[in-house]
Amino acid sequence: MTTLSRPPERRLGLLLVLPAVAIVLVALLYPLGRQVLMSFQTFGLAQQFGQAPAFAGLENYAAVLEDGAFWAALVRSLVFCALCAALTVVIGTAGALLLTAVPRWIAMGVQAVMLVAWAMPVLSSLQVFQWLFDARRGVVNWLLTAVGIDGAAGFNWLSTPVSFFAVAGLLVIWMSVPLVVFMVYAAVTQVDESVIEAARLDGAHGVRLFTTIIMPSIASVFLLICLLEIIWDLRVFTQIHVLQGSSGITESTHVLGTYIYQIGLSGGNYGVAAAAATIMLLLMLLVTGRYIQLLLRGAKD
Repeated sequence: MTTLSRPPERRLGLLLVLPAVAIVLVALLYPLGRQVLMSFQTFGLAQQFGQAPAFAGLENYAAVLEDGAFWAALVRSLVFCALCAALTVVIGTAGALLLTAVPRWIAMGVQAVMLVAWAMPVLSSLQVFQWLFDARRGVVNWLLTAVGIDGAAGFNWLSTPVSFFAVAGLLVIWMSVPLVVFMVYAAVTQVDESVIEAARLDGAHGVRLFTTIIMPSIASVFLLICLLEIIWDLRVFTQIHVLQGSSGITESTHVLGTYIYQIGLSGGNYGVAAAAATIMLLLMLLVTGRYIQLLLRGAKD
């Protein structure tokens, strides 16, 4: 009876899933297909008012690859992504491990506070950071001046690319760490406590316990965290774009997201912007391809 009922159950499951799959395909594939098509067309302001776009072949891609500003933005994006993702994962993992060593009520309270920080809208977080690093009334400058740091009074943190990306990196990391803490903490608390106790009896403590017992047990979750962080930090836009409005050094602080925005929405050259966005997508798939392979291999095992 059970065997006979399985095909109808499977068909019912497929029917229930199909609407969600269709919505996802339409929401994702149509914009992606439109972007790829536009990247091979001459698409500017005239096309926005009804003029038919002309086929441009690979001209848009050539324009992007020949633009020095694109390569500069690419390097900034990769360096910024690597530093932010690495620091976020390290800080978040360390925070999660610390939570496992404190009483449960303290861990829950800390997670509640971090949840509020993580749920805060990006623009609200930006307002807080702009106030903290304000040149005249910023708390950071006031504290540095109070401890005797020369040149801290009135220092504009958004006036140079290095300090600009330091502020942007702190903001990105601050907003991303809570999620890493939640995911790692949830994974670590699922590790068999008897295995951890046995390892401690064998002399494994601290770093050795983490690398030999905990990390192999949460490897799939850890890989997923790394993958998500790379994707999020590589396509960062809002934080950089808003800070650029207060910096006055837009050209030297472009990352891929703001570069595409400048040539597309600001410059009106949507075909070239679509080509740059497609290159960015291919780059993201290339960077994360190894992680995706490991995740798929883990799922099969």
